[in-house]
Amino acid sequence: MIDELMVQQQVSNKWQHMVGVICLNCTNRRQVKKVLPNFFERWDTAEKFLLADYDDVKDIVRSLGMVNVRTKRLFQMSKDFLTWDQVDAQKLHGIGKYGSDSYEIFYNNKIPSDVKDKELLKYIANVTTHSGT
Repeated sequence: MIDELMVQQQVSNKWQHMVGVICLNCTNRRQVKKVLPNFFERWDTAEKFLLADYDDVKDIVRSLGMVNVRTKRLFQMSKDFLTWDQVDAQKLHGIGKYGSDSYEIFYNNKIPSDVKDKELLKYIANVTTHSGT
């Protein structure tokens, strides 16, 4: 993954976006960018991921910390994802304000009025500066 780009700019689908959000929780993007290529090489969709061995997932995300919590969140979010209406990202298990804001920005092309995350704010500033808005 390219260091200068946000994780959300380097995923292939909405489920991968949400995986990235969960992986970014309580860690940093450099750590996550080392883990996600291997993760997505093995499981690129929620359907494939839900067939994964729990311990295999733990082994891959272990370096991010909170391995048990993170692994449980990934499995539950993936189950939720299969029936999600794709409107409110916070309806997915493990997805909070950051994930919701990120989803609005990258998939709905909307900038929420109350974004607090510093990386999202930098991205918004860069995009609005270069688009002239």
